[in-house]
Amino acid sequence: MDKLRVRKSLGLKGEIRISGAKNAALPLVCAGLLTSDKLILENVPVLKDISTLALLLGGMGAKVDFANNRMEIDAGSVNSYEAPYDLVKTMRASVMVLGPLVARFGEAKVSLPGGCAIGARPVDQHIKGLELMGAEITIEHGYIKARAKRLKGARIVMDMVTVTGTENLLMAAVLADGVTTLENSAREPEVTDLADCLVKMGAKIEGIGTDTLVVTGVERLHGATHAVIADRIEAGTYAIAAAITQGDLTLTHARPDTMGAIIDKLIQAGCTIDSGDNWLKVAMSRRPTSVDIKTQPYPLFPTDMQAQFMALNTIADGSAVCAETIFENRYMHVPELCRMGANIAVDGNLALVKGVDTLYGATVMATDLRASASLVLAGLVANGDTMVERVYHLDRGYEGMEVKLSRVGADVIRIKD
Repeated sequence: MDKLRVRKSLGLKGEIRISGAKNAALPLVCAGLLTSDKLILENVPVLKDISTLALLLGGMGAKVDFANNRMEIDAGSVNSYEAPYDLVKTMRASVMVLGPLVARFGEAKVSLPGGCAIGARPVDQHIKGLELMGAEITIEHGYIKARAKRLKGARIVMDMVTVTGTENLLMAAVLADGVTTLENSAREPEVTDLADCLVKMGAKIEGIGTDTLVVTGVERLHGATHAVIADRIEAGTYAIAAAITQGDLTLTHARPDTMGAIIDKLIQAGCTIDSGDNWLKVAMSRRPTSVDIKTQPYPLFPTDMQAQFMALNTIADGSAVCAETIFENRYMHVPELCRMGANIAVDGNLALVKGVDTLYGATVMATDLRASASLVLAGLVANGDTMVERVYHLDRGYEGMEVKLSRVGADVIRIKD
C-alpha cells in the first residue's frame, strides 16, 4: 500500500485550487439513476470513492464516462438493480442507490454498507422512510431488498439528522406519487447541491436549505448539466495547513459561505481571514491559540473537521476540549498523534488536548479518511520524518493532496509500495 513521507514544512505560501466535494458528488452520481436521459456532472473530483461508484453503476448497465473532472451518466440501459457487497463494503455512500432504484424501477437489492470504521452509521432512517412511502423491505443475508409498484408521498419525520438518509429519501420522493414531506432533514450544503441538481432535472422541491423539504413527485426526470459544489472540508483542511505551519495560503474555487463554523474557529485560533465569493485567504503569523470544538450537524461545526483541528491544537498555546457528538469511534487518530508527542487524553466522547512545543516524526497509521489528513498536518510541523501508512483512506476524499501541498512549499512525497 502507498504511504506518504512528510517532513517539517513551515510557512506554506501560495494558492491551492479546491476540488469538487466528494460528499456532494457521490449522491449526484446516484441521481443519474433517476432518469433515462444523460446527466452531466462537472467539477467531479478524481477520487477512489467516485471511481468505485462509477464501477457500481456500470455493473448495473449504465454507461459512465469520466475524464477531466467531467462525468457523463446514461442510465437508459440499466438492467440490474443490485449493489453487490464487493463494491458496497468499501464505501458507505453506495447505499444511496437504494432510493433511486426503488423510485424508478420499483425494486432494489443493496448490500448493507461499509466505509470508514468511525462508528455505527445505521440505515434505519433510510428504511423507515421508504416503508412510509409504501416500499416492502426485507433484510436477508446482509442485503436490503426493496419493492414498490410506485412509491407514494408521505410525511417522514427523521429521528436523527442524517445526511445520506435525507439524500436517499429525497431522491426517492422526486418520482413518488403525491407529496412527500421530509422533516428534521439535514441542511448540509451537499444536500442543497443535490436538491438544486434534481430541480434542474425537473423535480419539484420546496424548502431547499431548510430542515423541512416538501417534494411533489413527478412522472419522470430529464437530463441536466450540473457543477459539483466546492469541497468545504478540503478547503478547511488546507486552511489548517496554513494555520499550523504559520503560512499564508489562498484557496481558490472555494465556497466560504458554506464554511462559517470552520472560519470562526480559525479566527479564534489567531488566523487572519479574507474572502470573496469563490476564494478564501488564510494567514497565521504566530503560534496558534487552542480552540474548543464540538461537532454538530450543519451549520455548526462539522465532524469531518474534528481530526484536523485536533492536529492544530496539539501544537497550540494552551489546552482545548474536543466533544465528538456525531460518531462514537472517531478518535482513532489520537494514539497516532500521541506517537508523535501530542498530549491528548480521551474520556468517552471528550478529548482534552494540551498543546506541546514540539511534535516528532514517527511512523503512523491512517485509520480513516479525516484521520489521515490530521496525520499529514501534524507531520508538517514535526521534527524528522513522518511516514503516514495506509493512505488509501486519504485517496478516498482528497484529490492529490501531496501534489497540492508540494506546490505551496510542503515536503510531502508519495512512496509507492
